[in-house]
Amino acid sequence: MTILHALLAIASGSLVGFTLGLVGGGGSILAVPLLVYVVGVRSPHIAIGTSAIAVAASAAANLAGHARAQTVKWPCALVFAVAGIAGAAGGAQLGKMVDGTRLLLLFGVLMMVVGVLMTRPRKSGGNADVQLTRASMPRLLPLLIGVGFLVGALSGFFGIGGGFLIVPGLMGATAMPLINAIGSSLVSVTAFGLTTAASYAWSGLIDWPLAILFIVGGALGGLLGTRLAHHLAGYKHALTLTFSGIVVAVGLYIVAKSIIG
Repeated sequence: MTILHALLAIASGSLVGFTLGLVGGGGSILAVPLLVYVVGVRSPHIAIGTSAIAVAASAAANLAGHARAQTVKWPCALVFAVAGIAGAAGGAQLGKMVDGTRLLLLFGVLMMVVGVLMTRPRKSGGNADVQLTRASMPRLLPLLIGVGFLVGALSGFFGIGGGFLIVPGLMGATAMPLINAIGSSLVSVTAFGLTTAASYAWSGLIDWPLAILFIVGGALGGLLGTRLAHHLAGYKHALTLTFSGIVVAVGLYIVAKSIIG
């Protein structure tokens, strides 16, 4: 690895972390295109494996903060995560079997879908007292397991955190408020990222020095993004719309490049 590649890795990680801190989600989907088109990772599979461990590390750091603030609904979060781990393991295996160019094409399509979904306003209401108990288990458990497995499979296949799917999935399955869904989703993002990374590591598809640099950059960028978010709190919707537009544009670029070659 040259000094230029190291600096590009730190800068790319910083951009992902900065976006996550500023907008509050979705930034990790930029990790794979940044590794491929900016850092210059030639294999899409190595880019996915490397980004998976970086996403997991970032989510774990954010989870600690939410755990201290007691916004995590642990029983619901753990059931969702365990079901998703099975899905992520299967999705990662399937993703490694897909041709790298075709995988990037599908990733570009996913980015466009994510960009559009991010423009939809999230409802902050919900049942703050929801709990996974013996009485609520027959109603909540099938939904948590089913949605968790499907979201995990997508996360494993594309090597993404999947928070943009996990948050509405948890809200839909349990009717928990947005703040609890965000905190609880980080349990799954961490678990899915580690599962995907383990699968790719087993196949030798993680560039560990690059992953470490990306994680360091992400931590630095996250601090800056979080600090700036407090000053721009009144412009949160505009920031999200701007970022979603960037995600759609990058998705279009990836699709076009995959088709044209």
